[in-house]
Amino acid sequence: MRGQPGFFDVDERLKDLSAKGDALERLNRIVDFELFRDDLARAVPRSDGSKGGRPPFDLVFMFKVLILQASHSLSDERTEFLIKDRLSFMRFLGLGLSDPVPDANTIWTFREALTRAEIAGKPAIAVLFSAYEAALRQAGFLAMGGQIVDATVVAAPKQRNTEAEKADLKAGRVPDAWKAKPARLAQKDRDARWTIKWSKAKPAEDGSKRIDLAVPAFGYKNHVGIDRRHGLIRTWIATDAARHDGAQLPGLLSKANTSGEVWADTAYRSKANEAHLAGNGFRSRIHRKKPPGKPMARNVARANGEKSKVRAAIEHVFARQKGPMGLVVRTIGLARARMKIGLANLAYNMNRAVWLTGSRARTA
Repeated sequence: MRGQPGFFDVDERLKDLSAKGDALERLNRIVDFELFRDDLARAVPRSDGSKGGRPPFDLVFMFKVLILQASHSLSDERTEFLIKDRLSFMRFLGLGLSDPVPDANTIWTFREALTRAEIAGKPAIAVLFSAYEAALRQAGFLAMGGQIVDATVVAAPKQRNTEAEKADLKAGRVPDAWKAKPARLAQKDRDARWTIKWSKAKPAEDGSKRIDLAVPAFGYKNHVGIDRRHGLIRTWIATDAARHDGAQLPGLLSKANTSGEVWADTAYRSKANEAHLAGNGFRSRIHRKKPPGKPMARNVARANGEKSKVRAAIEHVFARQKGPMGLVVRTIGLARARMKIGLANLAYNMNRAVWLTGSRARTA
């Protein structure tokens, strides 16, 4: 039977992890998490300790726990377990084998406090995201090459409601049957909505027309704008899934980009959006729609194809978030969904910055 691991045994194992390529170690090396401390202190103030009690966990430490959660789509209970179980998680958080680990309730309480917090009238997560965006610019990752805008549905647990309850929710009312049952009301997400995602059918080999597939989806939407040069998320908005993509375009545009070109799919093309782009110094590269009842003009189809080659870059963001990061919303309400989506966007940028830094070093 093998003996208990000693300090040097753990140190050797960590060296092996580094040799294999510990992504969290690279993240710690590239991202200065101390830059978030002042904003975190304003959002989640701590007591001075005069009343005694167990000292709270460090603010930056707890924020790094949330980044771990967002990067791996972990529940609070699973996060607590994996911090205790994985050496890479411990090293990322600066923990030794005998150091205390926040339990699931502590993680939930910190995230709830951050969810409710505002800094200068803005949600705390939006301010934290902006702080890291400023750090990216300082590191030389300027928003360049124009911007690409799109949205994706972030799934949430489906609600089993009657037609009458659905009508009340759409009208902004709480169904009468729920008012008398606070426990049931607490489990009902009144902000998430259903939407329809269309899957375009490919033409049949004989040329006959096929019917597009309508796929219902429930949850929220992550509307993002990335820069073409670096593929970093520069702007984002979280809404319910029923919100129209095109209506969010003005809120996603950034004048910080060195180029005024804007790429998006046909959902964003409207007279109002085209006027907004022209009036604010942007150049529209938004896909043109097919004329109803008429074939697409060849030159328009060719232009759309060229735009698609650029616009496809934003699909890599969503593929990363829904694949390795496993982005879903398990919480209730738009405020918590915004925190979940905002943390996912922030964690994506951090990991993207790690890759970009490595790429820069390899080509230097």
